[in-house]
Amino acid sequence: MKLRRQVIAAIFQRNFSAYFSGMLGYLFIIVFVVACGWFAFDTRFFTANEPNLDQLSVKYPMLMLFLIPAIAMGVWAEERKTGTDELLFTMPATDLEILLGKYLSVTAIYSVALFFSMTHVLVLMYLGNPDIGLIATTYFGYWVAGSALLSAGMLASQFTSNMTGAFVLGMVITAIPVFIGSVARFFGLGTSLDGFSLDEQFRDLGMGIIPFTSLIYFIGCTLLMLYLNLVMMSRRHWKNGEETSNAGQFTLRALSIGVIVSCVTAWAGYTGTRLDMTSEKLYSLSNSTREILNALDSDRPIEIQAFLTPKDDTPGDYVETRKRLVGLLRQFDKLGGKNLEVRYVDVEQFTPQAEEAERFGINAVRVPSDEAGRRTEQEVYLGAVIISSFDKVVVPFFGKGLPIEYELTRSVQTVADDTRYTVGVLQTDADLMGQREWRIITELKKQYNVESVSAASEIDPSGFDVLLAAMPSSLTQPEMANLVNYANTGNPLLVFDDPFPLSFNTGFGVTGAPRQPKPSAGGGGMMGGGSPPPEPKADNGQATSLMRALGVQWGHDSIVFDVSNPHPEFALLPAEYVFVTRGGSNSDSFNEKSKITQGLQEMIMLYSGSIEKSTASNAEFTPLLQTGLESGRLRWEEFVDEGGFNFLSMQSAANPRRDPLRRIDSREYTLAAQVKSESGDTPVNAIFVSDIDMISDFFFEERNIGNLNISFDNVTFVLNAVDALAGDDSFIELRSRRPKHRTLVKVEQNKREFYEEANSAETDADEAAKKELEARRTQLQERVKAIEEDSDLDPIAKNQMLRQAQEAEQQRLNLAEAKIEQSKNDAVRKIKAKTDAQIRSLESFIRLWAVWLPAVPALAVGLSVFMSKIADEKKQVSSKRRRD
Repeated sequence: MKLRRQVIAAIFQRNFSAYFSGMLGYLFIIVFVVACGWFAFDTRFFTANEPNLDQLSVKYPMLMLFLIPAIAMGVWAEERKTGTDELLFTMPATDLEILLGKYLSVTAIYSVALFFSMTHVLVLMYLGNPDIGLIATTYFGYWVAGSALLSAGMLASQFTSNMTGAFVLGMVITAIPVFIGSVARFFGLGTSLDGFSLDEQFRDLGMGIIPFTSLIYFIGCTLLMLYLNLVMMSRRHWKNGEETSNAGQFTLRALSIGVIVSCVTAWAGYTGTRLDMTSEKLYSLSNSTREILNALDSDRPIEIQAFLTPKDDTPGDYVETRKRLVGLLRQFDKLGGKNLEVRYVDVEQFTPQAEEAERFGINAVRVPSDEAGRRTEQEVYLGAVIISSFDKVVVPFFGKGLPIEYELTRSVQTVADDTRYTVGVLQTDADLMGQREWRIITELKKQYNVESVSAASEIDPSGFDVLLAAMPSSLTQPEMANLVNYANTGNPLLVFDDPFPLSFNTGFGVTGAPRQPKPSAGGGGMMGGGSPPPEPKADNGQATSLMRALGVQWGHDSIVFDVSNPHPEFALLPAEYVFVTRGGSNSDSFNEKSKITQGLQEMIMLYSGSIEKSTASNAEFTPLLQTGLESGRLRWEEFVDEGGFNFLSMQSAANPRRDPLRRIDSREYTLAAQVKSESGDTPVNAIFVSDIDMISDFFFEERNIGNLNISFDNVTFVLNAVDALAGDDSFIELRSRRPKHRTLVKVEQNKREFYEEANSAETDADEAAKKELEARRTQLQERVKAIEEDSDLDPIAKNQMLRQAQEAEQQRLNLAEAKIEQSKNDAVRKIKAKTDAQIRSLESFIRLWAVWLPAVPALAVGLSVFMSKIADEKKQVSSKRRRD
């Protein structure tokens, strides 16, 4: 049967024009775009500080529960109510042509509404720099999902002539794909029905990917619903007495189509075919991975054994991770050919497969799970072992935040090589390889041989390729001399030192700062007994000799702060938590010319120091990390409260002040730098980082588990630095691969002005307080001087009066100091409250016009059409019949 396009077009035009013949259609569009804006630009949009439509995507399935039935409810119900359905079916058109004409008309109506909502993209482009590929696929997802559900809404309209009934029934039918996954989990069926869930199929589209499986799902649902519509239309042709048999026959056909659609969707998901539309092509295999897989030696085949919890038993939060892991393993298996084999092992607890996984060091990890509406914990296997005849690498757990492609590629390359580079770890008070091994060591062991190096004797550079020294300021003078001698050889050196290392904070205060003494071997303090005093630190903890060898200057007892915080959800963090972000006030926060940092997007440093090039050095000094312009420096006395006591180490401890007075000086402080010189008697090849907390276990654990909505590049920076010093940059580009850091630039610019104004006001309040206190002290001194210079008083009376005057004035001074301090604190609180109010007002203003501005074009078009219709009607009415 040949479809006649002119017939379909005529029916399409009839329904489409009828919908927009009055103001009701335009009012619907206005309500739709305003609702979209309300969900897209809610408070979480400003908290996330990202120019995307994630907040709308979360609510969009619920929005379609009302939108789709509102569009489709009158397709058949209105025809049946007005009696025009009989006229329609007597037209020279087949049932299929009528059905397609009506379906295309409601799809076009939905497309027009979606088109008007695209003004949200203009808002995003004004506020920041969105990923256009991601936005395009998100809107494509809105369109294909809505188009599929429209066919279901049309089916609901077949059952009644009542518009309200058609709307309610439409909501019921469209709710099936929206809630099927949640209902299955509620009844304890796990994720078995997630593949039929609208949320699951839309997930990838909202991430910037167009998967083949989602296209098949939405097309299949559309075809199935249209077929059911066609069956309902054809009922009028059924002969009397054959209704039951025909109903059974067509039901069987519909079920067969549903099974076919399900099977094809499952097959499409197995193939893993998809189109990556993101700007950075994050979900496509990198060229580095392809080159490594293509270069594998056929004489040294590699086997990847993946130990995975079965899909149906995997918690919902880790379904996507498991899906990505399996998809990448399939691509590795395909590209590796006969040189790489992948084995998938479904693991359940207390089985031989679980014992096999545990022999490789892959254990079940307890993760949160939502079962039957209850929040519980579930043990999950998501690990892999990569084996060759040369080596073996174990990845115990692929968390939500772990870059899976990088982990697999690095592991394959590591076992493919017959040798590894070696990293030497210097023994210091940081004790990276002590009884409790730091996570950085565990991470380095995946790629390097890691050896402990003692500084008590001469350091032999032939035993390793890179030396890692954490907190060398804690070394004694002989140990420091050995480290300086090593640095003067020009061999690679990576240094982490910190004026205020929170990583040494055991809950009772910081004890390992360079300014503080070394802990005694026996504990010291009240219960230290007769333990000998610890040997003093070299250069009194200032590491002067090492800094001279490296050609840098480092403040061992001062830290930097930066009031710019791009993450409102972390607004309670102090400014001493320095966010190094791309696109902030300093365009050189990350050095674009260095391969170590050119791919990084965001890092965080905690109570970090700063370094600068020594005036006496001829070495090349390359800043790698810098603060923004809203920064300044604090001396030890300005940010530390001393007098605490650490009961674990039995020694004095220091704690950071909660809110020290910060003065922004608009300088760009260098937090990490590379120093290199190949000439002269003392060559140098080192990277110095003025913060050790940035490599604490938290960042390695978070990189794997991914509980935060932020991806910090701290781990990536460290590994890139080691690779660069070792002379192996094969993984740097792949490791640095991540989404570009995109923020609401306009909002940040306005907030920056508020913060600068607030900081200036706080500084003025502090200066005023200091002047008033100085005046009070001067008054006391003048009173004392007047008594001393009074020659009429005898010495005894003068001493009594001086004592009385000093006591009285000191009491008044103490009272005045308390009042002045209270007044200053009140002024500071008012300034902060004003700043918070300004920020809330700014966000409310942006949200107001972001929500209502998209409604303006639809309103303008609607009024134009309405006025045009009135004008046409006036032309058709005789002037004699018009009212004056």
